[in-house]
Amino acid sequence: MRIVTRPDFDGVVSAALLYEKETITEPILWVEPNDMQKGFIAVRSGDIIANLPFHPDCSLWFDHHYTNQPEKDFEGAFRIAPSAARVIFEYYEGKFRRDYTELLRETDRIDAADLTLDEVLHPEKYPYVLLSMTISGRDRSEEPYWNRLVQLVRNQPVPDILKEPDVTERCQAVIEQNREYEKLLAAHTRLTGHVTVTDFRACPEAPRGNRFLIYSMFPEAVVSLHIRNNSQEPDKVIIGVGHSIFNRNCNVNVGLMLSRFGGGGHRGAGSCTVSKEEADKVVSEMVDILQKNDSNE
Repeated sequence: MRIVTRPDFDGVVSAALLYEKETITEPILWVEPNDMQKGFIAVRSGDIIANLPFHPDCSLWFDHHYTNQPEKDFEGAFRIAPSAARVIFEYYEGKFRRDYTELLRETDRIDAADLTLDEVLHPEKYPYVLLSMTISGRDRSEEPYWNRLVQLVRNQPVPDILKEPDVTERCQAVIEQNREYEKLLAAHTRLTGHVTVTDFRACPEAPRGNRFLIYSMFPEAVVSLHIRNNSQEPDKVIIGVGHSIFNRNCNVNVGLMLSRFGGGGHRGAGSCTVSKEEADKVVSEMVDILQKNDSNE
């Protein structure tokens, strides 16, 4: 059996739980949701998909995204929940050898963006938040690190994981990265009404950093829109949208809105990939929808 999941903290924890309950015989296949949606992934019998859209050829499927609600019968579990890891844990509840209560609670909070202002501004004070920020799905060369984290999460508490030399080094890099990222956000973001639009297309490589910083910098905004070039497909642009986690007055179902443009996600966050030629038009349409702030959109 093989786990097919997404390279983020929820995906790592989901994989750790599945390793404990299923006989996994092949390396994890790390996948982005857009690749699954567009049929780029060769899913086969025996695969366990977690935290990604459904594929009819898999043997088990676990997910929690609004736009991925199933239309047919399947083996596994789906429900709108704070994390895919929570869905997996409840499916196998009572059958785990370890107490995952704290890990699941923090995974729920991180994936649902249920964070405090201090956690966003000072992640170095919060082990789970900081560890989650060391995982980025943009660079496929990071796969050995994602795989290592899965095994570490299976066998050690997070405070101990942070003491591992390679993890410590990445955590320090994240702290430095976030300082620079705040400056770049200020330089590349405009506020349109209650919508922030961050456009990194002019950057040779899209900057990385704390995705929640934008909400601390623009407290009047209720939603953010983030544009960057797709390093895997040079003719494509990735557009991410998210409700502010501090000013919770956005009424638009982001996942549903993005599904119109070939993407998807949660009610409060998601992304889509479009061609460079249509990007400006799509961004303009999205900003119009977000400005109206209509719950029926």
